[in-house]
Amino acid sequence: MSAPDLNLLLALDVLLAEGSVTGAARRMKLSTSAMSRTLARLREATGDPLLVRAGRELVPTPRARELAARVHGLTREVQAVLEPRRVTLDLASVKQTFTIRANDGFVEVFASRLVSAVAAAAPNLRLRFAPKPDKDVRALREGQVDLEIGVLGATGPEVRMQALFEDRFVGVARAGHALLRGKLTARRYAACGHVVASRRVAPEGPVDAALAKHGLARPIVAVVPSFRAALAVASASDLVALVSATFFDSARAAGLRSFALPVTTPPIVVSQMWHPRVDADPVHRWLRGLVHRQTSKARDQSS
Repeated sequence: MSAPDLNLLLALDVLLAEGSVTGAARRMKLSTSAMSRTLARLREATGDPLLVRAGRELVPTPRARELAARVHGLTREVQAVLEPRRVTLDLASVKQTFTIRANDGFVEVFASRLVSAVAAAAPNLRLRFAPKPDKDVRALREGQVDLEIGVLGATGPEVRMQALFEDRFVGVARAGHALLRGKLTARRYAACGHVVASRRVAPEGPVDAALAKHGLARPIVAVVPSFRAALAVASASDLVALVSATFFDSARAAGLRSFALPVTTPPIVVSQMWHPRVDADPVHRWLRGLVHRQTSKARDQSS
């Protein structure tokens, strides 16, 4: 059996409502002859004349009167399916858990702000912050993660993305460190021992590339898993740490001083990423908007 032409359903609804081929043609923006051909197809499909001549008018057959209410209801259902969903979002009634994958630095800086904002607007919505061991977007594709936050890495072409804010790296050393006395040059900076936060076995990054342009390389003495750990090592040693400015501003680490790097590195663009399957979901869309507003607000207040 061939698939039914749903356009015939809409045409039948209009014909039965108008009781006129001419009136139905006008409503459907068709010619009268095209509407007549459609009526002929409907008669063949239903096995009933549907509309018959009575003087100068067309009147419905008993079968047509029987179908009228059903057809009208069906066309309204079809139209509702094919129209954009209009939702009045009642956040107070939303009971859902969203998993956000982000590194420790983002969680430490922004998690409390996000949790407070969510609790105020949607008290039954839960945020779960998952660790970010890599930049692989498979977790987004497979639905294990609802939102990915971080520096853009290798993504699939289907992944949606929105930039949240720009950050930059700063150097950090304990108060009284010799590097903080006198003019800070790339050579003096590179001569220090360094501690970096990295997920990679080879922790070199933009700073090392910038130093290489000056013919310099810094000795990386320790690699730790987080910015917080890097600050702890720097506070108890002569090693120089490298962290994001946003993280250091929020850490308020006693006994440590930050300084601008003596080399130029590209800005760090922090983005949120999600899969297209949730792009139109009203609650997910609300959450993305909240993340964007709260991170922007936090950055503005720290500037």
